[in-house]
Amino acid sequence: MDNLQQELNRLLGSLPDAELIRSRLDTLVSVYPFNEYEFIISHLLARDALSLDQYLELRDDYLARNVYLYIFEISAPRTFGEAWAQGHLKELVPELVKSTKKLDPNYSGQYDFLLDGRIRIEVKASRAVDASVEAPLYVKALASDSTKPFWMNFQQIKPACCDVIVWIAVWRDVIRYWVLSSNEVATHPAYSKGQHRGNVGEGQLHLTHENFHNFDSSQVPPNRLVDAIREASERQQAATKLGLG
Repeated sequence: MDNLQQELNRLLGSLPDAELIRSRLDTLVSVYPFNEYEFIISHLLARDALSLDQYLELRDDYLARNVYLYIFEISAPRTFGEAWAQGHLKELVPELVKSTKKLDPNYSGQYDFLLDGRIRIEVKASRAVDASVEAPLYVKALASDSTKPFWMNFQQIKPACCDVIVWIAVWRDVIRYWVLSSNEVATHPAYSKGQHRGNVGEGQLHLTHENFHNFDSSQVPPNRLVDAIREASERQQAATKLGLG
């Protein structure tokens, strides 16, 4: 969004009545799909300050930089965290299956997927937003190269109920994935226990611009997710044998 605003402001500055248009923007009433960007672009097109070809190039560049912006428009946390995140991971790793009592007699919804009939996987997702702004998520959404502070909260993590935890983090232009064993999460300094009073074994983890790179070794590309899950499961098995998890 910042790039688009800068380019439109530059073009707007070329108009002789730029200040008049800007003053009208201060009192502009926006109702979807008519907003400040539509107002500026229509003026630029009408004054030949922006050609149709330039507009299309501007549009294509914006779409390329904001390919995942639509995900920030999912308002309900449960819809994003469960329906979208789990569906997205299932598309990337078709081998994942939803567990049932038939597959796991102890299953009661405490984890999200099974892999190879034995690896219990919990999926957590969050979105990178500008922590300094009070606004809708799609307005606060950050690009991956942004220098603004961001904050993501992976909530209701239950390491004792799964073998592997997959984190999905969404920026405007990229989606990133981390795969950790449950013991690696439970023993990480950024993990805090006791998110809700009385919920034993449940915690949360805050991922920010300050601690983001502490997890670089656990980040994996989407084409390695299935292998990374199996490798994390092996690490969890080793930790369990040592009485660590």
